[in-house]
Amino acid sequence: MVKPVILTVDDDPEVLQAVSRDLRYQYGDRFRIIRADSGIAALNTVQQLKLRNEPVALFLVDQRMPQMGGVEFLERAKDIFPDAKRTLLTAYADTDAAIKSINSAKLDYYLLKPWNPPEERLYPVLDDLLDDWLLAFRPPFEGIRVIGNRWSPFSHQVKDFLARNQIPYNWLDIELEEDAVKLVKYAEANGREQLPLVLFPDGSRLIQPSNLEIATKIGLQTQAERPFYDLAIIGAGPAGLAAAVYGASEGLNTVLIEREAPGGQAGTSSRIENYLGFPVGLSGNDLARRAVTQARRFGVEILTPQAVTGVRLEDPYRVLELVDGSEISCHALLIATGVSYRWLNIPGAKKLTGAGIYYGAAMTEAITCRNEEIYLVGGANSAGQAAMYFSKYANKVIMLVRGESLSSSMSQYLIDQIAATENIKVCTGCSVVEVKGDEHLEEIVIAHTQTGQTETVPTRSLFIFIGASPKTDWLDGVIQRDIQGFIITGPDLMHNGKPSQGWHLERSPFLLEASVPGIFAAGDVRHGSTKRVASSVGEGAIAIQFVHRYLSNV
Repeated sequence: MVKPVILTVDDDPEVLQAVSRDLRYQYGDRFRIIRADSGIAALNTVQQLKLRNEPVALFLVDQRMPQMGGVEFLERAKDIFPDAKRTLLTAYADTDAAIKSINSAKLDYYLLKPWNPPEERLYPVLDDLLDDWLLAFRPPFEGIRVIGNRWSPFSHQVKDFLARNQIPYNWLDIELEEDAVKLVKYAEANGREQLPLVLFPDGSRLIQPSNLEIATKIGLQTQAERPFYDLAIIGAGPAGLAAAVYGASEGLNTVLIEREAPGGQAGTSSRIENYLGFPVGLSGNDLARRAVTQARRFGVEILTPQAVTGVRLEDPYRVLELVDGSEISCHALLIATGVSYRWLNIPGAKKLTGAGIYYGAAMTEAITCRNEEIYLVGGANSAGQAAMYFSKYANKVIMLVRGESLSSSMSQYLIDQIAATENIKVCTGCSVVEVKGDEHLEEIVIAHTQTGQTETVPTRSLFIFIGASPKTDWLDGVIQRDIQGFIITGPDLMHNGKPSQGWHLERSPFLLEASVPGIFAAGDVRHGSTKRVASSVGEGAIAIQFVHRYLSNV
């Protein structure tokens, strides 16, 4: 834990040194002693301490200083650290000023110079003040702080990136918290136009950072350590993580490349209750955390956030072109990029994305939905899991389902849970046809299939779970995909008992092998796959068997 600060201020170098020495002797084991030689310098120090979230326990300040006297400094410092004890160190001739400052600066005590011996004239007073301060002291959060606006897409992006990469952070809303306004001022950011502001424990800060800038700052690996690997895996969802664990554990030099955060779409799930071996369920985030730990233990390199923009074939190698211009070569390539939720293609949706409209569970927004009425679009398991999660925070959760019931797309256990939850309402035959709002979502227009009528309802949060599509455009001209973009593998590549045109080996494609030998696909991105976490994990594990068989003949 960071030591609380005792700040002493005096423009006389000899006095300042003597005070600091006595404070350090008595309190240095429990408190951090900082000194400043002027009120202006001290005020700047206090602002920097606030930015670093380091608590100040006590100010011990000389009264008579040029430019900014002790009382004026304490008055201004009180606004920054209102709970810190304030003590004035003054000469006998200035006692009237000290007494007057008891009210103006909320002074706790004043001490006269000289204070020798400190055992009699300094320590007893400060001991009482510090003991009193410690009784009410609650250690501050020591991690990353994000200052932003609830309705800012940039702020949502930063929060979502940190949360999905399991980096603890503290969120401060500029519209709701006075401290947030002060911190923006101390950081010399240009007001709300430059939010979000991300503050790090070391005192550094980033303004409107990209995911890559944050990743670099917090130490995530974004660059490969080697130019060549036995196995490269694209996508760190359940399939990619399972493949990484099995591949590395069986001796393959493995790199795992993830565009956003480990866990994929499953990582955003608030609760997975039908995964074998977890009778009370587990969150997607927890599953991802366990898998990442396991993969790293076997020596897997995990690059995140990093993206592959293309694949080049240079037999016997597959060369991956990364978004930053670098390249990685491998013998075998596994594509496990999963799927993404389809965008809501209706008037107003693009403008309000990240400002009230969110894709997936967006669990970082749950607390801000407290006591509100929110809407979810979708009727599959992911929507049901999100509804159950948000029902703990929102006053009411309304699920808009295009179909006639949930039974055709959702597991029965979720249907039963939703039916038993009083503040969840399921509206079947319903779809959103328009969204409205200026700076953030304010209203949605719902169409009812049975009646043909529409209604406009107020809401500030809309979560989208409408189907899924693979992001595989970067594979154009490399491997075969179906009309929707899913990768065709194994038996589906066979026509009249023969592989599709372009296959140059005598053997048939392996079960999970794509139309190019040595390139495999697993999980939701694969044509014909079962869209379940367990099946994705199974495919990722099985793929390694075929990778070994391929490598044995390279």
